Amino acid sequence: MSITPADIEAKAAEITRLVDESKESAQNTATMAGVAVLIVVGLAFFLGRRRGADKGKTVVEVYKVK
Repeated sequence: MSITPADIEAKAAEITRLVDESKESAQNTATMAGVAVLIVVGLAFFLGRRRGADKGKTVVEVYKVK
């Protein structure tokens, strides 16, 4: 059994295709994770902001001790 240049080219093309598919899959997963994190952080920010607005303004009391 001998290995021809066509065999090497076919195997290299197959490996390249598999790497490209893995890369696309990883990028899609990372993008979806990033979007999910952004939504959660934004939601927490706006819900916290609404909850804090219900309490009114902050009051600071200063006492002078003699």
